[in-house]
Amino acid sequence: MRVLLSGVVGSTAYGLARPGSDVDRLGLFAAPTEEFHGLRRPTESVVRTAPDQTWHEAAKWCRLALAGNPTVTELVWLPSELYEVRTPLGDELIGLRERLLSARAVRDSYLGYATQQLRKLAGRDRTEPATLARAAKHARHLVRLVEQAVALHETGVLTIRLADPERVRELGERIAATPDLAEGLLADAVHRLDRPGALPQAPDEAAVESWLRRVRRAHLTPAQAA
Repeated sequence: MRVLLSGVVGSTAYGLARPGSDVDRLGLFAAPTEEFHGLRRPTESVVRTAPDQTWHEAAKWCRLALAGNPTVTELVWLPSELYEVRTPLGDELIGLRERLLSARAVRDSYLGYATQQLRKLAGRDRTEPATLARAAKHARHLVRLVEQAVALHETGVLTIRLADPERVRELGERIAATPDLAEGLLADAVHRLDRPGALPQAPDEAAVESWLRRVRRAHLTPAQAA
């Protein structure tokens, strides 16, 4: 794969990792342009486990980012030390990160993911220690997603590294034991996200399209690279 940008994401990036935690990696790659002219489209995603690694083809990554996908979006907001591959085209994409955002996509996607985490919590048997530990992980993600969404909406900046990971961990454990505690958190987030914020109503698709066309021109033949 011609990887344009990749880095360490997940609990390590958030500051929630502990000894033994998985190290998750996310990246985007460019398929050779000529592969888009055959009967079958090139592979859009590559997922591997042990260790966990996910790469999305450039066009798919852009579509997911424009839709506000939290996991995909964080790739262009990582602290610099967490990047493992940075090419000139990858740096260009980082430079476009604000243009990928929109108020509606952030609201719908981040709160949608947080609500999914709450549903998972509500459906778990919390009497088993192992199950409770898993529930705590979902609860931490819920808290993180809600706080990131509100901050992103109000400031236009996505902060990956949590300011107080232990507070998020402790709150996650309380929510895991009593999922109803999350309802107030979500309600407050909905209220704040419904107010005017720093994000535009629509992303700058033209700028993203221009970047993607530069990617395609840079990979017209197998011998060329970004």
